[in-house]
Amino acid sequence: MEAGPRYPVPEPAGGRRRGAPEPQVRTAAVASGTNLLGLLNHLMFVERSMFLGDDVTDWQATFQAAPADSAADIVARYRETVERANDVLDGCTDPGAPVPPLRPGRPGPSVRWALTHMIEETGRHAGHADILREPIDGSTGR
Repeated sequence: MEAGPRYPVPEPAGGRRRGAPEPQVRTAAVASGTNLLGLLNHLMFVERSMFLGDDVTDWQATFQAAPADSAADIVARYRETVERANDVLDGCTDPGAPVPPLRPGRPGPSVRWALTHMIEETGRHAGHADILREPIDGSTGR
């Protein structure tokens, strides 16, 4: 797998958070407590776990942004995380090889599996973000 052209960091979760005001980005619109900022925070943790080797011990907690973090903070950290993940992927030449960095005693998924999972994960949560965004200001993903 040769390193191809770098793609720009995607607009977080389909751009659904863009323009949504505080406190609505933190407001739970469904019984699970899910909110726009929490979805983006979660996606950042998935990227960090998958491509940067971070160990996440409480996935449910990743769906909530810390109260001290602004929406701009979360978006900036997401973008920085994706850039770092892209740097790792630039060094991957075999899609069947494990994603570096390798964790001691815990084999990583293949690059192919990890990329497929991130497409699925991001797509699923972009759909969730559409549902959460519409009651805020009527904006839809169409």
